[in-house]
Amino acid sequence: MENDPVASRLSAVYAELPPGERAIVRVLLDDYPFAALGSLRALAERAGVSPPTASRLFDRLGYGGFADFQAAVRDGARGRSRLHEYVTHETDVSPAPSRLRRAADDLRSGLEGTLAAVPEPLLTATAALLAGARTVWALGGPLSELAAEYLIRQLAGLRPGAHPVPGSAEARARTVLDLGSSDVIVAYDFRRYSSATARFVRAARGRGARLVLVTDAWGSPLAGEAEVLVRLPREAAGPIAPLVHEIAVTELLLVATAARLSPARRLADLDEITQSLQ
Repeated sequence: MENDPVASRLSAVYAELPPGERAIVRVLLDDYPFAALGSLRALAERAGVSPPTASRLFDRLGYGGFADFQAAVRDGARGRSRLHEYVTHETDVSPAPSRLRRAADDLRSGLEGTLAAVPEPLLTATAALLAGARTVWALGGPLSELAAEYLIRQLAGLRPGAHPVPGSAEARARTVLDLGSSDVIVAYDFRRYSSATARFVRAARGRGARLVLVTDAWGSPLAGEAEVLVRLPREAAGPIAPLVHEIAVTELLLVATAARLSPARRLADLDEITQSLQ
């Protein structure tokens, strides 16, 4: 956080602020950057001040309102690697076993928080889309593409018409050309957010395709495009990209989808054909 320009600026002006605005800064720095990602009203309530008091702080800092401040926070965070932050943190002078225990604890608590963040109504809504779509296409970024690939591999056993989004611009264009309102895109989009994913999703949405978005506490730029939004909590943001959490959520989505499809005959046929080809 010490290298974040927004956080550094908040720390620098803290002593010069009136009490109400200092209270806002304390909340922001104590839970940075996540305290900045909710609503202005929620932030003011956490600090015990009124929303106008909070607004005055951001005006004083030269932002064009709270939305501009949030944009600056997100911009400052997108370029930072979680792994880099972890290995350069001052507490990492501790012995390796201590670091490993801490990483295991973070992984465990993150997984618990992730599963709690996907309630049954959200699973039901997603499963309805995945089961009822004409086709399902999935994609992700440099690491989250592994979760997208896993979704498609398993979903293709449950139903026809499940495909990974191809890699080249030409192949993606051919895919978008045939999309419509009966097709579903599943995008995994995590900090640092993928511009290639955003371009494909927006093109697909332009053809009427529906979007299931799995993202993080920061909120992908695609969040406003999603019909179903699965947001992993900040506890899932471990020192390394939390693929285990993405896979865990994907498993839940697959189980919920399978319950709507009754795919036993298809899976039996798949096993029989697989054996015949070996």
